Amino acid sequence: MNRDLTTGDPGSVLWRFCLPLFGSIIFQQLYNIADSLIAGRFIGEHALAAVGNSYEITLIFIAFAFGCNIGCSVIVSQLFGAKNYRDMKTAVHTTMIASAILCAVLMIAGLISGDMLLALIRTPKEILADSALYLTIYIWGLPFLLFYNIATGIFSALGDSKTPFLFLAFSSTANILVDILFVAGFDMGVAGVAWATFLCQGVSCVLAVAAVLLRLRRIPADGEARLFSFAIFKKIAVIAVPSILQQSFISLGNIILQGVINGCGVGVTAGYSAAIKLNNLVITSFTTLGNGISNFTAQNIGAGILPRVKAGFRAGIRLVWLLCVPVVALYLAAARVLVGFFINTPSGLALTSATRFLYIVVPFYFVVSVKLVADGILRGAGLMKQFMAATFTDLILRVVLAIVFSGPMGYTGIWCAWPVGWVIGMVISVWFYRKGPWNRQADTGKQ
Repeated sequence: MNRDLTTGDPGSVLWRFCLPLFGSIIFQQLYNIADSLIAGRFIGEHALAAVGNSYEITLIFIAFAFGCNIGCSVIVSQLFGAKNYRDMKTAVHTTMIASAILCAVLMIAGLISGDMLLALIRTPKEILADSALYLTIYIWGLPFLLFYNIATGIFSALGDSKTPFLFLAFSSTANILVDILFVAGFDMGVAGVAWATFLCQGVSCVLAVAAVLLRLRRIPADGEARLFSFAIFKKIAVIAVPSILQQSFISLGNIILQGVINGCGVGVTAGYSAAIKLNNLVITSFTTLGNGISNFTAQNIGAGILPRVKAGFRAGIRLVWLLCVPVVALYLAAARVLVGFFINTPSGLALTSATRFLYIVVPFYFVVSVKLVADGILRGAGLMKQFMAATFTDLILRVVLAIVFSGPMGYTGIWCAWPVGWVIGMVISVWFYRKGPWNRQADTGKQ
């Protein structure tokens, strides 16, 4: 069902729209969490380290999928809010054609450079073969990753956050079952974990793309939509390219951090692999809620209703902080238990490093969630320079401080870099938000 986000109480509208998005990202993260959990408990600590090690490289590809999602979603949201349905359909066609070309390039580059990237991050010899195997299978599944993200971006742009949630709930549950079947039943090792993700993401992608194409056919348009438009492609690229660069630099920073962490030994690498999965579950959830706020912002800007953007910011803060409270309490109270889910017989170093990461980082979820809400508004408004400035500041600080702190403090110093980057990045993001045009316009208009 398509939903107009330009009418109704902003808080209620965002709650109804974002909560299914939150559920969707929980199931999306189950793909990676299931991989690590099954690898750690059914194969061993080295398998967990191998999957976690490869995951940092897969984030590069996820960055491109995320950029395509955001670029298409923001432009489609603006056109949907403006009731320009013909150009909206053209934007969808244009995104899919451009993304198919991009996907081919990424697959070729990934297959050629995979071993080099694993060497670059100083992958320990004990896990090199399994890391390379997992990464290769993952790269063959890139078309599924890319086009699924485009489809979910289109659904979100149309105000429908429930349909992708249903697809993900089914496929993620299936992924866990197939993971167990391939690893515990067929004894396929790390390859079984990778192939399970490949198959289940494929099913999810096919269903999502088919559903979104059927949905678009039912929307009446004034004239025939074009197959490709360079003018619309440029508008999408203005949003997508900075988002890709932002996520790519984050991935590059994570790769550098992974290299620093790998230097601390397999125990710390395994502990980090478990802790970062728990951390990414929360951060990606907040990012997805920020994406929903981007759609809300884009639709209202397309309709010319700027005061609703401020109301959306306030509602977004309430939403993410309400989610922060139980998550922070759970992670701090049950850190050792949660880490234990990923490693059947953890070494002392793996368990200690993982729990220490959570104790240091988790209290600052209240800070980073505010940053991601402000980022969502900046992105939805097309203020990409401001968005990138805040993000790069956070990333650069985290990487540099992790390297500096790791000398005298070891892995504890690496963990301490996260809160510092988040605090400064939040201040910058909120400052840019307060400079936006919605704060210069009188609070009048449609509510």
